[in-house]
Amino acid sequence: MESHAHCTSRRDFVKAAAISAAGLALPTIWHTPGAFAEALTLTPRQTDGPFYPDHLPLDTDNDLIIVNDNITPAIGDITHLSGRILDSKGDPIRNAVVEIWQVDGNGVYLHTQDHHAKRDANFQGFGRFLTGSTGDYYFRTLKPVAYPGRTAHIHFLIKRPGAEEFTTQCYIKGNQQNERDGIYRGIHGEKARESVTVDFKPIKASKTGELEARFNIVLGATPGQS
Repeated sequence: MESHAHCTSRRDFVKAAAISAAGLALPTIWHTPGAFAEALTLTPRQTDGPFYPDHLPLDTDNDLIIVNDNITPAIGDITHLSGRILDSKGDPIRNAVVEIWQVDGNGVYLHTQDHHAKRDANFQGFGRFLTGSTGDYYFRTLKPVAYPGRTAHIHFLIKRPGAEEFTTQCYIKGNQQNERDGIYRGIHGEKARESVTVDFKPIKASKTGELEARFNIVLGATPGQS
């Protein structure tokens, strides 16, 4: 796939700080070097699919619910999606660009070739976040819905200096469509499947039914790295 230039926004870190202040603090993984590494499961690499946006939106920050300065939010279940980018030893990876893209509430991608239904113009469809020293990322997005022929999922692309780009997908825990999805079934090993199957659970403090989901991505060594 083509390499896409990235940019980051001050809004990325402002929103993450706001979520933490609201009581949705991003969890931190503590580990003992060596011992904890045995318990880590490398995140399986998955296809990026045909619908990486062919025209990126002007707004590419980490809030996919509001586009630019519009006041009308996207339709769907608002989800606070967070996690950490880690190496195989459990150490955080900083300065990694995390990109996500997914269908809107109507099951439509931000792509000119996807026109099986009307796209929700109020859903950004794509977002970016640059990790800091803790390896954390954060997005405000929608709980994914099914696309024709696919179970509900969110695409992830990780870019880091001097390393090959890494793509994967995350899925909804308990979604019965998962077992009928060829790409999901193609993941070898129960632990590997579990590592990309995420619990989208209600936020107790939310009065509007918002959800939270936690997806940590563990990357293996890149060829040429020690």
